[in-house]
Amino acid sequence: MTTIGFVRHGVTAWNKEGRAQGNTDIPLDEEGIHMAERAATRIQNEEWDVIYTSPLIRAKKTAEIIAQKYPRVDFYEDKRLGEIGGGIIEGTTEEERIAKWGPAWRDLELGFEAEDVIISRGMSFIEEIKKKHLGQRVLVVSHGGFISRLLYALVPDGEFSRDIGNTAITIVELKDDENVCHLYNCMKHLEVKEVR
Repeated sequence: MTTIGFVRHGVTAWNKEGRAQGNTDIPLDEEGIHMAERAATRIQNEEWDVIYTSPLIRAKKTAEIIAQKYPRVDFYEDKRLGEIGGGIIEGTTEEERIAKWGPAWRDLELGFEAEDVIISRGMSFIEEIKKKHLGQRVLVVSHGGFISRLLYALVPDGEFSRDIGNTAITIVELKDDENVCHLYNCMKHLEVKEVR
């Protein structure tokens, strides 16, 4: 049995502006770095055997901040963990998309990464992890759209929102018969008041 802890990256300026990021390589802003530090502090006493991250800078920086708490843990980048490709909507807000393509823009062919391709690359990663890290605890730092779709593939009967919060932690136990989600979209580390 392998356990996977999914962590979404910290917040970016584009997140705050409501801009679609997709594969555009947008860095964390100052608050995003702070959020990653809070997530790292939260999980620092948990046992994680290996860390994998999307190579996109917002996820990679979040993973690097977490990895500082785990100096003896192996750290890998894997392009299969990248965010869903947003085609030509990347960099735009909802308002801009409606102005340009109309309210039914989601139904248009705008170069979005196909759902089956997203699931295929995600499950390819999961199957490899199950073989390489059998019985281990694997921390995966990735993106909201990708994590939410992969969760539905892993736990089809789960009741999940498409909205994964920045630095939210989700834990899934991979079993032979049925995968189990033990923690979903948890951001309690952001609720803790800091003493300055």
